[in-house]
Amino acid sequence: MNGAEALLESARQGGVEVCFANPGTTEMPLVAALDRVRIRAVLALFEGVATGAADGYGRMAGRPAATLLHLGPGLANGLANLHNARRAGTAVVNWIGDHASWHVAADAPLTSDITALAGSVGWVRTVRSAVSLARDGADAIAAAVGPPPGVASLVIPVDAQWSEAAAPEPRAPGRAEPAPPDAGAVARAAALLRGRRGAVLLGGRALGQAALHAAARIQAHARCPVFTETFVARHERGLGLPDFPRLPYFPEQARETLSGVGGLVLAGAKSPVAFFGYPGQASRLAPESAELTTLSAPHDDAAAALEALADALGAGPVPPPADRPRPTPASGKLDVAALGRTLAALQPEGAIVVDEAATSGLPWSGFAAGAPPHTVLGLTGGAIGQGLPCAAGAALACPDRRVIAFQADGSGLYTLQALWTLAREALDVTCVVCANRTYRILQVELARAGVAEPGPAARSLTQLGPPVVDWVAAARAFGVPGTRVTSADALADALRGSFAEPGPSLVEAVLGP
Repeated sequence: MNGAEALLESARQGGVEVCFANPGTTEMPLVAALDRVRIRAVLALFEGVATGAADGYGRMAGRPAATLLHLGPGLANGLANLHNARRAGTAVVNWIGDHASWHVAADAPLTSDITALAGSVGWVRTVRSAVSLARDGADAIAAAVGPPPGVASLVIPVDAQWSEAAAPEPRAPGRAEPAPPDAGAVARAAALLRGRRGAVLLGGRALGQAALHAAARIQAHARCPVFTETFVARHERGLGLPDFPRLPYFPEQARETLSGVGGLVLAGAKSPVAFFGYPGQASRLAPESAELTTLSAPHDDAAAALEALADALGAGPVPPPADRPRPTPASGKLDVAALGRTLAALQPEGAIVVDEAATSGLPWSGFAAGAPPHTVLGLTGGAIGQGLPCAAGAALACPDRRVIAFQADGSGLYTLQALWTLAREALDVTCVVCANRTYRILQVELARAGVAEPGPAARSLTQLGPPVVDWVAAARAFGVPGTRVTSADALADALRGSFAEPGPSLVEAVLGP
């Protein structure tokens, strides 16, 4: 076999089942080898779709997907969603084609420093020859799986792909065992909660079902507040599950929320900091006087750590959460509250909601506490354009579950090409586009900066019209049926229709002021 076949066979043995690809000339041996090795190939029309889909797949499948990218520029096009994957702690393996080893010195037009680009998001290795390619591929998977899990990139010269190689040595699929509870960390967290007006911040693996129930035991016994991170990699929510408030996005609100906290236990979360620096404000959100202690890192066994902490505190069992009222669909005017209420009322049990709704999604988050059990995937790294690709990957990982891409219109336009992949793969994804036709968060930030009356240039940079983007026409152009709604009643009808039919669809929800 050649190097390309050896790499793919090694990856298959290592548990890789899907490759999201946007290849070019330097990846042709790998493209050809995909016909001979049983790894599903999924074409993306833009590299940012491939990397975002790999992130969504990895978050839901619990094992890495691969991407196939073309040289440094192709990798650069996908870096934003690899940044999000790194922040989410998702296992992703990138196969990046490079020029033939003897051609690099010629400095051809597409030559670049691929290693520097790939190193910005995680582990990277450049393959030296076909002889080592299978082993290099296995090492990349091991690096991605961890612990800790993350992004691993393999730079593969095309001559290493086409040259003769030995068959890979059999290797069991990589599986990272999360670290068990640390007795010292449990003791420190227990002491903090007993005596310092403590609170708990949940993130990472602490947002799974078992961990949430353990956190509820701690809250009931210690009478301490429990919060979740603002942007979550994967969060189980809905009826029957404990629900804790999310730490606010804006730093002033977050500091106010934490103002009375004397100590903060970090369970799967990092020390909270402001998303951006503002004049006269510190980066840290917890009070300077508050003691911070880490119970578990984001990739550790947070459920076991929280159970151990509950036992150390002497916390007994707690009854299941009281039934929260399930929202009913709104009627009449369509605004963000009606949108959130209606979506939460109608979303099916077991839905996976990829939340990139930005400012339009806040009401839904509140209503969704009363929705049937579901999974939320958030924008962990803040690089917009994640929602539609991530939904594609999640749908491939969980073909038995309805995926909802809850999508702000401005950020959705970054990776609109994902709609084509949804159609081509016939994925059960409902795209709900929040069409407020502005970059609303930028308007808010202008106001926060004291710009009460933006000038014409500033206004033009925060508005998405004219011309107004026709989402329904765009969806149909990519093969996805779409409908535009301007009332809450029409939204409810469109959602019911989408959830009842297999395959992708798009609902453009035109939001009033």
